[in-house]
Amino acid sequence: MITVIHGPNLNMLGKREPDIYGTQTLDDINQALTQRAESLGHTVDCFQSNAEGEIVDKIQAAGEASKALLINPGALSHYSIAIRDAIANLDIPVVEVHLSNIHQREAFRHHSVISEVVEGVICGLGQDSYLLGLDALTRLLG
Repeated sequence: MITVIHGPNLNMLGKREPDIYGTQTLDDINQALTQRAESLGHTVDCFQSNAEGEIVDKIQAAGEASKALLINPGALSHYSIAIRDAIANLDIPVVEVHLSNIHQREAFRHHSVISEVVEGVICGLGQDSYLLGLDALTRLLG
């Protein structure tokens, strides 16, 4: 199983700033991830929370139960040392994804403290960022 974590405000996809994040909903993304995972011989456990502590708990649980972690920390990417430290403590591969290109946005979004402790980062490709992240994790798992 591969754990997928969606951070704050991603439950609002499809309604939230569609010019930046597109019109697909979180359910659409989770369905696409489930289908892609099955085609790659994996399953996914998709989780979303607006609460930093719940995300940390899910990361810790993923370390015990999952082969890999795919995470879109959302705005928490830019300042959550708690999420960074939880990921740094894992012994499984982790890929960070973002729907938008964080480097083309506001200056405060250009740096992710999470990126320092993951195997790779994919951003700016909408839903495909997630699917490519899943593909990358599959390759990392061998």
